[in-house]
Amino acid sequence: MNETVVAPEHLDVVIIGAGLSGIGAAYRLQTECRGKTYAIVEARAAMGGTWDLFRYPGIRSDSDMFTLGYPFKPWRDAESIADGTSIRRYINETAAEFGIDRHIRYSTKVIAADWSSETARWTLTLEERDAAGNVSRRELTCGFLYACAGYYDYDRGYTPEFPGLSSFSGQVVHPQFWPEDLDYTGKRVIVIGSGATAVTLVPAMAKQAERVTMLQRSPTWISAIPGRDKYADKIRELLPPNLAHRLIRTKNILFAIGFYQYCRRRPDSARKLLTGLTTRILKDEKAVAEHFTPTYNPWDQRLCAVPNADFFKAMKKDKAEVVTDHIDTFVPEGIRLKSGRILRADIVVTATGLQMLPLGGIAPRVDGQPVVLSDQFVWQGAMITGLPNFAVCVGYTNASWTLRADLSSRLVCKILNHMDRRGYAAVVPKPDGNLTEQPLLDLASGYIQRSIAEFPRQGDRHPWKVRQNYLLDSATTLRTNLTKTLTATPKSALPQPTLTTAH
Repeated sequence: MNETVVAPEHLDVVIIGAGLSGIGAAYRLQTECRGKTYAIVEARAAMGGTWDLFRYPGIRSDSDMFTLGYPFKPWRDAESIADGTSIRRYINETAAEFGIDRHIRYSTKVIAADWSSETARWTLTLEERDAAGNVSRRELTCGFLYACAGYYDYDRGYTPEFPGLSSFSGQVVHPQFWPEDLDYTGKRVIVIGSGATAVTLVPAMAKQAERVTMLQRSPTWISAIPGRDKYADKIRELLPPNLAHRLIRTKNILFAIGFYQYCRRRPDSARKLLTGLTTRILKDEKAVAEHFTPTYNPWDQRLCAVPNADFFKAMKKDKAEVVTDHIDTFVPEGIRLKSGRILRADIVVTATGLQMLPLGGIAPRVDGQPVVLSDQFVWQGAMITGLPNFAVCVGYTNASWTLRADLSSRLVCKILNHMDRRGYAAVVPKPDGNLTEQPLLDLASGYIQRSIAEFPRQGDRHPWKVRQNYLLDSATTLRTNLTKTLTATPKSALPQPTLTTAH
């Protein structure tokens, strides 16, 4: 009996993730590597990534949309700091406008990725889920794999162990898994945490709740910013959309980099500026000193932005308060603090952070051997040593994610075109001498410190250092001499298939 063996489907490029980064990567691939076959595999049933997963009240960007948006797709909405619904719509519009949506395979999760040096291909094991919830597996091969799923764990949030939690008579919610039917109208709410999620939730929930209390162990730097950019509005009135978008984008990039450098180089001055602005809004020096003056310097951790000072306005209306203390234990009626005070609550929201996960949980193998990611270095913020024909998309921590993401996608296209011109089957970065090992992300934030040891490292010098400076990166990334910095395998060096003759 003759058996027909069907080879797996093969594509030139597979992009993992149909969020902001993945859609942007597909656009660059279509426009700069014309003719390449590709697919986007998305584990969830909808595009949007982070902006589709997180549905908690008030969710919004923490960067302006002129820089968080794509350089090739002008942001046209009025608000510079946009809500999650507007961002999802923008991503969907972009995918539809450029035909990218036809390349997305939903409910498809990459559970294994194996590289073969003999064939110069990645074999991906895919887990597919149909509308009825049935799960099946199949394989797909590709010449290049590009991970654009970010570095958060979509299946798990971070919640520390709280003593006495089971005794609490109310409801406990994590923002990452917000219940659609949660009714907090007229209820007392405690939000545990002080990061971007917490400062977003507090003013949003305060509109309907009886009172919202943000409980923090220590203060975070929070800065009020305009929800609309009046200069951008004026520029958009005077100039065509594409030109206006480029000009506004440039303005905002320069301001963000300038402010970051100011905070890092003159931390004492930055502290005075931020506390002064908050005092001007709250008109309460004691409250600012107790709740909004961190021990760390601005931008040692990511700065929390609150558009139109909505967080502070909720406090001034006495709809919200901030308590700085430590949790002793949960009690039936709420939370007892170390100070002895009891905070009463009907609902507790644990905005205690995210869980980081390298490469979306994929454990890549090369020629049958697992690659230990923490032993590897990142080159140009995109490719990883030990992983041929592989790139990862990681955005900035001090600026809009998309600025770095778009540069990485353009670099990937440059590499693919370089390989075609030179007849290369595979390329991989290799360190040039001894590198001083440093964490991939250099922030003191808890969510980073908990998991960063599992990630690849950065080095102490270019091109192995993941710089947090868009101006430098934009000037150098696409001018990289790929011949000098990547080790290549010519197609001619691959084993040739053996031809058999049937008798």
